[in-house]
Amino acid sequence: MFEAIYSLPFFNVIQLLGLWVSQFRTYLTVYLSGSSILSPNFHAIAQAGEWQQCGGQRWSGASSCISGWTCTFSNEYYSQCLPLGTITGSATRPSATPMQAGIPTAGPSTQTGRLPALGWNHWNAYKCNITEAKVLAAASAFTSLGLKDAGYEYINIDDCWSLKTRDSKTGQIVPDPAKFPNGISHVASQVHALGLKIGIYSDAGTTTCAGYPASLGREDLDAKTFASWGIDYLKYDNCNVPGNWSDTENPPGGYWYNSNTAIRYRQMGAALAKQSRPIQYDLCLWGLANVWTWGARVGHSWRMSFDSSSTWSYIADIMSINVAHLSAVDFFSHNDMDMMEIGNGALSIQEQRTHFAAWVFMKSPILLGTNLDNLSTEQVSVVTNGELLAFHQDSQFGKPAMPFNASSSMQTTSPPEYYAGQSTKGFHVFITNTHSSTATKIFNFANVPGLGNGTFKLHDMWTGQDVSGTFFSSSIYPVNVTAHDTVAYLITKV
Repeated sequence: MFEAIYSLPFFNVIQLLGLWVSQFRTYLTVYLSGSSILSPNFHAIAQAGEWQQCGGQRWSGASSCISGWTCTFSNEYYSQCLPLGTITGSATRPSATPMQAGIPTAGPSTQTGRLPALGWNHWNAYKCNITEAKVLAAASAFTSLGLKDAGYEYINIDDCWSLKTRDSKTGQIVPDPAKFPNGISHVASQVHALGLKIGIYSDAGTTTCAGYPASLGREDLDAKTFASWGIDYLKYDNCNVPGNWSDTENPPGGYWYNSNTAIRYRQMGAALAKQSRPIQYDLCLWGLANVWTWGARVGHSWRMSFDSSSTWSYIADIMSINVAHLSAVDFFSHNDMDMMEIGNGALSIQEQRTHFAAWVFMKSPILLGTNLDNLSTEQVSVVTNGELLAFHQDSQFGKPAMPFNASSSMQTTSPPEYYAGQSTKGFHVFITNTHSSTATKIFNFANVPGLGNGTFKLHDMWTGQDVSGTFFSSSIYPVNVTAHDTVAYLITKV
């Protein structure tokens, strides 16, 4: 197996240490409180399940796999549970080295990806057990649950959709006939007939994370194939990268756009740009290579860290990571906080509200990642909240909500608890309680960036109801927020 070789110098060491401290603080707090939450979560991560992450830099989850699966090294930042006997990598490296191949500069399509994607991805629900029937069931659920009406449109297929070998004559990746007996193009046609769009998965290495054919060195062929099938979205992963395509040191001048990592993604971006069909392009490289500094020149969104998990610690950690790079977010430019975990695991409804709200106010792509048939009415109401989605999908304001100094008594927390942003409807304040018990949160109207002087109305975006009373620039508003919950307000002038 070829190993991707990355070195720590290109990492933000302060951010890395902060993440470790944050995770340790979370576990220590739960332990000292004697909470019963720790025990089930601990046992849940004792062994990783099929295809799940099991190691890598900054990984704090399980480091061994269930019976019949082995924790397999992909690169310094990612190990994954694969079936015993799985062979990863490729017997032959792409013949071209990065500098010999030429460096494409084509940018992403402007016909798609202006706003953060709304959709569904199969991985968290089904791992490698994906089929045509499950994909079409998700598409059908978009209509029956009101997700399509709320703005959700992408039905995305993740890893394991193909055979383990390419077609010997055409070189194309072949859909697994046992999983997709009618091919991907048939599924795409069915999804399109519902007024939805479809996504596919590949990898910028020799094989995908689960050991299926990847696209490094085959970008033009695969992009053409995907377009011919009617694909609208590509998630492009970062597993099994040959050493000659990885970065062992900072690029000259720290210019990561010309790093080997970026060039791998630029090659697929250039191949997509040649197609007549616009394809939204997500760079799934886990926050490496300072991707937020160059991602918008290559794709529409980019992962900011490693795989999500249905835990409060993940939600808090990815918020902490992402908040440092919110200045990169705008139209056609979105930091991807990974797939949603609503409907999975043991997250409280308050934690699920924060999960959704944070992805909304930071304007991350929102891709549901569960069996949609199992969502409760309350969970559906969270992910279809029209007022929060209107902020997320605003056509005139592309910037996310940013942390602000809400009051003189505000505590410093990681992640920050107070965020403010603007939309076509007015000004918004989002407040997250990062603590494990109910707390009173306070913000001064005078401190809300851009609000200015005047008389104001305060509106609860979760309930759709106005808060009683009239407010002024001098007003101070206190609110009790339950543990790990997020409140959301719209402020408008009267």
